[in-house]
Amino acid sequence: MPGIVQGVPEGVGSGMKRTLVVALAVLAAAGLLAALVHAVLVASHLSQPAATTVDGLTSRRLWALLVLVLALAGVIAGGRALVRPAFRRLGALAGLATGLIAGVNGGLVLAFANGGPGSGNGVIGGAGALVLGVMAMALGGLALLRYRTR
Repeated sequence: MPGIVQGVPEGVGSGMKRTLVVALAVLAAAGLLAALVHAVLVASHLSQPAATTVDGLTSRRLWALLVLVLALAGVIAGGRALVRPAFRRLGALAGLATGLIAGVNGGLVLAFANGGPGSGNGVIGGAGALVLGVMAMALGGLALLRYRTR
């Protein structure tokens, strides 16, 4: 039989391979994001943990968290704009706008911080927002270029 290789029908197991590849890609992307966030913290001289840590949600941590969520929404919008032609123009503009807002606010969180992780200043969220904001702007810009060339 042409569709069977050693007793296994053709196409069986391809879903598992795809799932494994997607899981490994997500793991690699998370590792790259963590490395970039650490690089931003080192570059801004805020990588040393605080001597005394602050527990709970402070106003600066809340600011950093909200900006991080905005940056993640920008990455999703920019990524969808690249993949779906019907969403291209709106998604590209949304990715660019939210990426710019998140990147600037993430930079402001880092600029106003006077301590490292654990100080209650939201430096990890600010660095993450800065990195994801730049990614959102890049994805939105790419999608906008694709929209304009068609």
